[in-house]
Amino acid sequence: MKKGIHPQYRLVVYKDISTDETILTRSTAQSKDTIKWEDGNEYPLVKVEISSSSHPFFTGKQHLVDSAGRVEKFLRKYGDRR
Repeated sequence: MKKGIHPQYRLVVYKDISTDETILTRSTAQSKDTIKWEDGNEYPLVKVEISSSSHPFFTGKQHLVDSAGRVEKFLRKYGDRR
């Protein structure tokens, strides 16, 4: 690998701003904010709007859309105009 062209791969804390859940993981994401973690060390903080703790798919609050009934509703309303 060439030196000086790759971003620094380090421990970073991701914080979901809607649920205040934090996750410590490795990343190359850049951030000017820092946070003191449970182990006493300070890590870069990356704030995200949505994560697995707030995403409807992972929380079970996902709404299913009935797309099969939409075609029939359209045809009833406008008819078959061929």
